[in-house]
Amino acid sequence: MRIEENGGESASVNHLIFAYYVTGHGFGHATRVVEVVRNLIAAGHDVHVVTGAPDFVYTSEIQSPRLFLRKLVLDCGAVQADALTVDRLASLQKYSETAVRPRDSILATEVEWLYSIKADLVVSDVVPVACRAAAEAGIRSVCVTNFSWDFIYAEYVMAAGYHHRSIVWQIAEDYSHCEFLIRLPGYCPMPAFRDVIDVPLVVRRLHKSRKEVRKELRIGEDVKLVILNFGGQPAGWKLKEDYLPSGWLCLVCGASDTQELPPNFLKLPKDAYTPDLIAASDCMLGKIGYGTVSEALAYKLPFVFVRRDYFNEEPFLRNMLEFYQSGVEMIRRDLLTGHWKPYLERAISLKPCYEGGINGGEVAAHILQETAIGKNYASDKLSGVRRLRDAIVLGYQLQRVPGRDVSIPEWYTNAENELGLGTGSPTSEMSESNAITEFCTDDFEILHGDLQGLSDTRSFLNSLVELNNVSDSEKNNEKRQMRERKAAAGLFNWEEDIFVTRAPGRLDVMGGIADYSGSLVLQMPIREACHVAVQRNHPSKHRLWKHALARQNAKGQGPMPVLQIVSYGSELSNRGPTFDMDLSDFMEGEQPISYEKANKYFAQDPSQKWAAYVAGTILVLMKELDVRFEDSISMLVSSAVPEGKGVSSSAAVEVASMSAIAAAHGLSISPRELALLCQKVENHIVGAPCGVMDQMTSACGEANKLLAMVCQPAEIIGLVTIPSHIRFWGIDSGIRHSVGGADYGSVRIGAFMGRKIIKATASTRLSQSMSTANGASPDEVDNDGLELLEAEASLDYLCNLSPHRYEALYANLLPQSMLGEVFLEKYVDHGDTVTVIDKKRTYSVTAAAKHPVYENFRVKAFKALLTSASSNEQLTALGELLYQCHYSYSACGLGSDGTDRLVQLVQEMQHGKASRVDDGTLYGAKITGGGSGGTVCVVGRNCLRSSQHILEIQQRYKKATGYLPFIFEGSSPGVGKFGYLKIRRSIAPKS
Repeated sequence: MRIEENGGESASVNHLIFAYYVTGHGFGHATRVVEVVRNLIAAGHDVHVVTGAPDFVYTSEIQSPRLFLRKLVLDCGAVQADALTVDRLASLQKYSETAVRPRDSILATEVEWLYSIKADLVVSDVVPVACRAAAEAGIRSVCVTNFSWDFIYAEYVMAAGYHHRSIVWQIAEDYSHCEFLIRLPGYCPMPAFRDVIDVPLVVRRLHKSRKEVRKELRIGEDVKLVILNFGGQPAGWKLKEDYLPSGWLCLVCGASDTQELPPNFLKLPKDAYTPDLIAASDCMLGKIGYGTVSEALAYKLPFVFVRRDYFNEEPFLRNMLEFYQSGVEMIRRDLLTGHWKPYLERAISLKPCYEGGINGGEVAAHILQETAIGKNYASDKLSGVRRLRDAIVLGYQLQRVPGRDVSIPEWYTNAENELGLGTGSPTSEMSESNAITEFCTDDFEILHGDLQGLSDTRSFLNSLVELNNVSDSEKNNEKRQMRERKAAAGLFNWEEDIFVTRAPGRLDVMGGIADYSGSLVLQMPIREACHVAVQRNHPSKHRLWKHALARQNAKGQGPMPVLQIVSYGSELSNRGPTFDMDLSDFMEGEQPISYEKANKYFAQDPSQKWAAYVAGTILVLMKELDVRFEDSISMLVSSAVPEGKGVSSSAAVEVASMSAIAAAHGLSISPRELALLCQKVENHIVGAPCGVMDQMTSACGEANKLLAMVCQPAEIIGLVTIPSHIRFWGIDSGIRHSVGGADYGSVRIGAFMGRKIIKATASTRLSQSMSTANGASPDEVDNDGLELLEAEASLDYLCNLSPHRYEALYANLLPQSMLGEVFLEKYVDHGDTVTVIDKKRTYSVTAAAKHPVYENFRVKAFKALLTSASSNEQLTALGELLYQCHYSYSACGLGSDGTDRLVQLVQEMQHGKASRVDDGTLYGAKITGGGSGGTVCVVGRNCLRSSQHILEIQQRYKKATGYLPFIFEGSSPGVGKFGYLKIRRSIAPKS
């Protein structure tokens, strides 16, 4: 509603003017906007649609002089290299070019245009700047959507670097000007909108019946019809006749004019009305989007889908699709190689059961009309400032929210509760009490190993018992059973031995990113751990999934060794719950494939890239230990180590996986060697440039002790018992950490650049000193100084350089920053095998090189203090060292607002009046691991009051940000101390 200067209202219920902004991301948004606009026009109103979509998308459904199309794109959505591949960096760069740089001119133009058309209400799906333009024009605005771009782009920031994060903040701020949200089913967390009205599915109406469409296409009812709906097709893809089972025909949407199709594939016109075609088909094959999902549900059409990478809308739509028994997931490899048959046959056996409303367009149009004439749907419960704070903080969480602090769909939380997914795993919750559920030994017997009183291991074994019972009964309600549980139930031969291992995550107490520079590090294995169950079977006895069996039959070679993996927790993120491959894929002739080829193999389908952490352990054993695997392997991975919180979730998965594989195959590998092998998995197959301290702690750590290790490359110098009066906690900031993120890698490169410059400088000084020494008497030669320069000229690790030598000789010579191209011209390379210098990027050198030199000194001092006499001064000094480390991270560019806030809260607690009166409780805190978010480590006195203060900080952080932090406390043994369990189903299982 437009507010006139005299205070009157311009709107009339008989004739309203709507400005409807449509995002430039694909046609899906435009097609649902059509249905809302159609209803608005039917009510007698004018609608001006700002869109980049072709005219036919609107005019094929709406022929009215009240429809005005204005061709303009004010955002770009997610940039896709092809139908399945999202380019995260290009998406942010394109958005910056489209909406950020010209922002001032966009706002001025849009405000003027809104005045010119006399708009009564601005509607956005879901263009951020439209909300801001409406506010500046004094016009109310409403968003209609199932997701918002701050949530989608938040994940991209980790890959692109924090210099892009202002984009997310700006988008959230724009949305905060919106009056309220009309929220569509299958919605994501959208914290920028705190006033919400839910509506049914917005679905385009049918023009023709199934019978009419088939008659026009000359397709009989006896023909099975699949519609291929990708909105474009994967690059370089050629469809083949044998992709379809006999008696099937495929309708192809979005085919190019020059594309040749086999006789059983039918090319559809670009302006074909897809709702009619969808309703006339027997199933759909495509990628998940709101349009495809809503129409599949509305017309009860089974949907065979292939995941897109890096699009956070997808998990929510996918879970809704599967909840109503309408979805079958196809892995990308089988899509591209034509192994469609098992998926299509599975799809037509489904019985879709969505019975909800499909008149969301009509409902939304009515709400918009009522809003335009003055009805107030928005509440006053939250101020604009509060809404903006929520938008910025929650919208910037670089993780998918499980639903405790923001509202997400009921069916989604139901799925979470059924699995007990506190942190994404059925075994994630560990009881502090002694009332531990007993392991059902009537079902399984432990042939080797000891539970060691670990409640999470008992829970994991009990989950295997439940799977065994599921496999026996097969009476589960398919609508309620998650796919990963179903896949796991059919994974094992319950009459054969199963090997179980457990590896914890770790809390980085001191050392952190200085590990790759050779520092001493102090690491504590945490209570949360990853469990892996492994079974090996002869290929002829291995239970294959249907698509894996179809792939093997197509090769015509008989039973061959296959790897099948189920990973719990995938349903709350955008990754596949299962992975399978022929183990022969790891071979090239008689030799294992290269790590480079393995990296590309796992990267080809980002939804299954997680499998590199698990399956990669097999290739490393093949290459490094010359192991050959003749049997098929089944693996179940269940990790309670939260992802993205900087506590080494990836290392826990790698170490647990490799140790389980080793146990099942009778391989004897020391914990230290195991850790080094797992580092190769992460460095070379996953492609993350991590040091080795994570894997070492998970493999070699012990409960309630700090693992002391010199990372040159991995020399364990002992275990430091944590004194009884000292305790460590981890507090999660809620900002997703990634060791593969651009900032971590650039700081590592900067450190290695600094080392190369120092070596070159030392070499030059040494040559000059040697020349001078040749003409001097022996008494005048400083042999000690020459020896130091010799050592520094061949410096293997930055941490072998003492702080005083660094300050005396090199600190003033290092550049603050350096362009990659300039460095390479002068020094050729930086001497790091796991990172690559980008010639066009500028790297910080001084801060990155200084940090490890000083950090090594701080860690040594910290270790010495731990063994000193108990005193308040001891705790104060330990805390001060943590603070120094934290601010050194920030100087490197690896800080974050969330972790800085947590450290500030610890300082406020430490220096508060209560702490000064009583004995102190908390003494210091620092960001951990690779930085850029993740978890803060806190040191304090081991007492009840300290724990109360930690909980108080947790609540203060939530009050300030809306996010309730996860608290890590307690410790557990590494895999070396745990060993492995060998279990087998009992002969007489419990009735």
